[in-house]
Amino acid sequence: MMGKHCCNLCMVAKIIVIIGALNWGLVGAFQFDLVAELLGSVPMAARAVYVIVGLAGLAMLLSLVKGCKFCCKNGSCAPGSQPMAQQ
Repeated sequence: MMGKHCCNLCMVAKIIVIIGALNWGLVGAFQFDLVAELLGSVPMAARAVYVIVGLAGLAMLLSLVKGCKFCCKNGSCAPGSQPMAQQ
């Protein structure tokens, strides 16, 4: 897992995943899709946002399973290990 001090790529991916999760929360709770509302007149842009959120989620999944090679040194963030910042 990622420690407190993660690389820029992981930080950006986290922010995008949080934004995507909040959008899905709005869809589930209020049937309101903020991305479609903001970018509905440009369907390719809305589609691009959904793809970017999906790729960020995939990056977070891989980081969770394997550990980020930029955030972790020598696999220290692999499952079951302590993050580098805490060692």
